[in-house]
Amino acid sequence: MMMTVHHRTVEVGGHQLFYREAGPADAPVLLLLHGFPTSSHMFRNLIPLLADRYHVIAPDHLGFGYSAMPQADEFEYSFAALAALTTAFTEKLGLTQYALYVQDYGAPIAWRMAVEHPERITAIITQNGNAYEDGLVEKMWAEVLAYAADPTPETADAAAEMQSPAMVKWQYQHGVPDQSLLSPDAWQHDLSLLARPGAEQVQLDLVRTYPDNFRLYPKFQEYFRTSQVPLLAAWGANDEIFPAAGAKAFQRDLPEAEIHLLDAGHFALESNAAEIADLIRDFLDRKVG
Repeated sequence: MMMTVHHRTVEVGGHQLFYREAGPADAPVLLLLHGFPTSSHMFRNLIPLLADRYHVIAPDHLGFGYSAMPQADEFEYSFAALAALTTAFTEKLGLTQYALYVQDYGAPIAWRMAVEHPERITAIITQNGNAYEDGLVEKMWAEVLAYAADPTPETADAAAEMQSPAMVKWQYQHGVPDQSLLSPDAWQHDLSLLARPGAEQVQLDLVRTYPDNFRLYPKFQEYFRTSQVPLLAAWGANDEIFPAAGAKAFQRDLPEAEIHLLDAGHFALESNAAEIADLIRDFLDRKVG
């Protein structure tokens, strides 16, 4: 059965936010939060696989995808600001309870939302969305930390390399056993949006604030311990940005967390969408209904 996916925009805090929406309006809500350097486009294959029984909503963060991208001198880009906007987005749509699917940048945005309103979160699916030092590859974060500590033109050039065509493509391809499963549309879509005037500085501002997330890891972990929120990790085990140790670490604070390590990379949905959808359906059917 073909699921109808709607493509909408809504004004939140004076900014136009784009989102994809599918599924019955009265079904349990699943909010999908994307990572860098992509957008809700990363969920294009997953949404139809879940929308028969869940109300699936996938926004583009401000500065990403088809959402507005105010210039860096017009908006103070940070993960705290994006979390506040996303919370306001859910309130604008009248969402009072929802499960979260998080990946990459979507994770620190979601963890802030959950700490602020734990009563709204029914369950979490994390797909290479980190919350532990175990899940960090030191060499991958060296340029980010250098730029955050000392934002000079030299450190900015190094940090901006993560937006280069080669690095964006690498994020999709590394750790994927059968690269013929990957559609070039994914990274070409991202690169076309990263090429917009001002996009590089927007991303650099977010990079500069990324270490704030590391400092909040203890607070996020306290949320997991006190809430015992149902959590599924469907994790690309071959990821060289957030490795498998980050998935296993959730069980320290959430002993009942369900950990599935997939033979996939950072963007596991590009190669393993059907497998991840099956895991989500089983998990949410048991935990949310």
